[in-house]
Amino acid sequence: MTAMTDDSIPVTPRAIHDEMIAFGIMTAALLIVPLTGIYPFFVMQALCFALLACAFNLLIGYGGLLSFGHAMFLGTAGYVSGHALKVWGLPPELGILAGTGAAAGLAVITGLVAIRRQGIYFAMITLALSQLLYFIYLQVPFTHGEDGIQGIPQGHLFGIFNLANPTILYYVVLAGFLFGFLLIFRTINSPFGEVLKAIRENEPRAISLGYKTDQYKLLAYILSGTLAGFAGSLKVFVAQNASLSDVEVAMSGLIVLMTLVGGLGTVFGPVVGAFIIVATQQYLAGFGQWVTVIQGTIFVVCVLTFRRGIIGEIAHHLKRSL
Repeated sequence: MTAMTDDSIPVTPRAIHDEMIAFGIMTAALLIVPLTGIYPFFVMQALCFALLACAFNLLIGYGGLLSFGHAMFLGTAGYVSGHALKVWGLPPELGILAGTGAAAGLAVITGLVAIRRQGIYFAMITLALSQLLYFIYLQVPFTHGEDGIQGIPQGHLFGIFNLANPTILYYVVLAGFLFGFLLIFRTINSPFGEVLKAIRENEPRAISLGYKTDQYKLLAYILSGTLAGFAGSLKVFVAQNASLSDVEVAMSGLIVLMTLVGGLGTVFGPVVGAFIIVATQQYLAGFGQWVTVIQGTIFVVCVLTFRRGIIGEIAHHLKRSL
C-alpha cells in the first residue's frame, strides 16, 4: 500500500494485484517452513510479532496516530488468555477469545481517553496508560508479579488439534497470522481505509468534507488494539507463559522499531521488520546486552540508508505497491 511519502504509489487495481502476488509468495514460503528444518519456535514467535507490527502499522501508517502503548494490548491479552487456560481450564479457542476480547475492551476504554488529543499528546497519553497498566499488572495477584504466569497448557483446539505438537501449533499460528493480515489488508483497501488515509494526510480537509474524524480514528485504534491482543493470545501458546516483558515500555519501542525498519505505511514492511528484529534476538542472544546495541545500529542504518524502510525502498525503486 501507500507509504507516508509524497511519491507514494496510489491504490489502483494494478497495485492490489501486486500486493496479492506478494501475499501468495509470502504464504507459500510460510507454508513450507516445517519442511525446511528452520527452528519452528523462531518463526512462530516472528509471526506473532509480525501480526502485532501490522496492527500497529494500521494505526500509524494509515491513520497517522503514533502510539507508544501498544504493548498493553499484547500483555493484557496474554495475561487473560494464560489465566483462562491455566486457572479456568478453558479450551484454546475460548482462551484466545477471552484474551482478544479483553484487549478490545481495553482499546475502547483507552481509546476514548487518548483519541481526544493529537500528535505527541496522543503518543504521551498512550505511553502513560501503558505504564499505568504495567504497574497494575505488577501488583495484582492473578499475574503473579515478576514471575508471570508459567506453564500455560496448550490443549486441543476445538477438541481436535493437539497444540502440543509443534507442527500443528505452527499451522494454527500461521492461520491466525494470515487471518489478521487479510483483515488489515481488507481494511486499508476499503472506503474506511481511504478515509483513514485522508485523515492522515489532511485532517482539517477531511472534517470539511463532513467526516467525523474522531470516530474514524477511534475505530482504527480499537481495531488495531484488538488485533494486537489477538497476536498476544497466539503468543501465549508459543511461549507458554505471560510475563511483564510483554507490557513494558521497551516492548512498545520494539514494535515501533519493527514497523520503521520494514517500512511505515506498507503492507509487508512490518512483517519483514518483525522477522529481522526477532532474528537478531534469537540468533544473537549469545551477545547478551549487545543485542540492544545491534538493534539500535540496524535502526540507525535503516534511517540513514532506507528512508522509507526496507520494503518501502524496494517498492519505490520497482514502482510497485508492497
